[in-house]
Amino acid sequence: MGEEAAPTATAAAAASTPPHLLMICFPGQGHVNPMLRLAKRIAAKGLLVTFSSLSTLGEKLAASSGVSAGGDGVAVGRGRVRFEFMDDGAPAGPELDDLMRHLATVGPRAFAALLARQAGAGRPVACVVVNPFMPWAMDVAAAAGVPSAVLWVQSCAVFSLYHHSVHGLVEFPREDDPGARFQLPGLPPMSVADVPSFLLPSNPFKLLADTIVAQFRAMGRAEWVLVNSFAELEADALAALPGVTPRPQELIPVGPLVELAGVDDQPGLQGDLMKAAGECVGWLDAQPARSVVYASVGSVVVLTAEEVAEMAHGLASTGRPFLWVVRPDTQPLLPDGFLGAVEGRGTVVPWSPQERVLAHPSTACFLTHCGWNSTLETVAAGVPVVAFPQWGDQCTDARFLVEDLGMGARLRSPLRRDAVRDAVEAVVAGPRAGAMLASARRWGAAARAAVAPGGSSDRHVQAFVDEVARRACGGQAAKVPQPPAAGVTSDDPEASRADGW
Repeated sequence: MGEEAAPTATAAAAASTPPHLLMICFPGQGHVNPMLRLAKRIAAKGLLVTFSSLSTLGEKLAASSGVSAGGDGVAVGRGRVRFEFMDDGAPAGPELDDLMRHLATVGPRAFAALLARQAGAGRPVACVVVNPFMPWAMDVAAAAGVPSAVLWVQSCAVFSLYHHSVHGLVEFPREDDPGARFQLPGLPPMSVADVPSFLLPSNPFKLLADTIVAQFRAMGRAEWVLVNSFAELEADALAALPGVTPRPQELIPVGPLVELAGVDDQPGLQGDLMKAAGECVGWLDAQPARSVVYASVGSVVVLTAEEVAEMAHGLASTGRPFLWVVRPDTQPLLPDGFLGAVEGRGTVVPWSPQERVLAHPSTACFLTHCGWNSTLETVAAGVPVVAFPQWGDQCTDARFLVEDLGMGARLRSPLRRDAVRDAVEAVVAGPRAGAMLASARRWGAAARAAVAPGGSSDRHVQAFVDEVARRACGGQAAKVPQPPAAGVTSDDPEASRADGW
C-alpha cells in the first residue's frame, strides 16, 4: 500500500486557523445586544467572529461604546471578536418602513461584497448568523456556499405563535372578544391580548409584519435556528415545536444572552447605541437595599405626553426612590418642575447600564415594557416586575412574566398615576410580594445555571461551535442538539445526554 499523501499547505493553514463566523445584525438596539452577546459567547470557545451591520450603526457604536472597526478585533476567551460594517450608501428615512426598504434594496449587494472581502483577506467565512428581519441574508450566504444560522431574538412561545399563524395552523379570537381563549401545543390557554400585536388586524406596522412572515417562510433554509432563551424557562414550548416546524429542525436555546459580570464586560465590546449614564450606579450605591423602583420602556416605545406625565406623577407618588430612563426624545414631555420636585429621591437618565442596575442590591423592582431583552435581563437578575407592554411580542412576554412565572403585576393602559403607585406597591410590599420575589430569584438562579460552564445553553453553544469547526475542516455534519425534556434541569446528569449532538 502506498503512503498517505501529506496535507497540502492550504489544508494545513486552514487547520491551524480558527473558523470564521460572521454575524449580520439588524440595526436596532433590541437586536444588537443579543447578537453581540452571542458573538462573545461563541468567540470565547475559540472562533473568530466578525460582527457586522450597516455602517450607520457602526458609527453609533463607535460614539457610544467605543467600538473600533477593522483590524484583528478584541480577544475574548480563546477567540476574538472584530467589527466590519457594510457600506450602505445614503441613510434610510426616519420611519421603520424606510429602514426595511433600504435594507432590502442595498443589503444583499453590500453583504455579498462583505463576504467576498473576508475571503480576499484570508479569513473565509465558515458560517453566517443572520437576524430574523433580514431574510435575504440567507440567500446571499447560500449563493456564496456558506451555511447559515438564524438567531431568533424573541421567546420560543412567540416563535410558536408566529409559526402557527404564518402557516395557517391557528385562528386567533377576534380582537373585540377578550374573554375567548385558544391553546397551542406547549403553551397555556391564551387570549387575543396575549398575541403579538403584529399578527392582529389592527397592527399598523404592515411592512414589519410582512418581513416577519417572509422570515418564517425562509427559516427552513437555515442550517440552525438559535433562540435567545434557555431550556428550563420554556421546556414545554421547546418540546412541542419539533412536531410543527416545516422541517425536522428544533430551536436551539443559547440564552439568556445577557451581560454577566466578569464574562461579557470586555472593554470595546458593548452594544449600547446610546451612551449609558454610568453615574446612576453611584446613586444606587447610596440607596437602601431593595428600595429603588427602576423604570424603562426601552429604546423604541414612544409614550404620549399624557402617559409621560402620568408615569412621572405615579413614580413620585410611590414615596420610594426611583431611577427612570427617559430618552432624550421624550425628556421634553416631562411635566414642568418635575425634576426639581423629585430631586434627591428620584433620578432621571437618558439611558442606563441596565444589567448593572438590575443586578444592584438596591433595586426592588423593574417597571418595564417587557421587550424580550429586558425580560431576560430581569429574569437573570431575579428582580420582580411591573409589566407595562405596548405592542409586538411585549404583550406575550408580559403575560408569561406575570401569570406563568409569577414574577410581578400588570400595569394596563390607559396609564394612570394611581395605577402606577398601586402596581409598584403590590410588587414591593403587597401580600404577594414575597412570593413574587422568591419566584424571581428561583428563575434568576436557573438562568445563571443555564449559561454557566456545563449548563444547558453553554452546552448548546459549545455544540454549535464544534459543528461549525467540523464543517470548516471538511468534517461531516452532526445532529442538531435536542433541548432537555420538560422538568429536566441542567443539574440532572441525564440532561447532558438529552441535548447531545
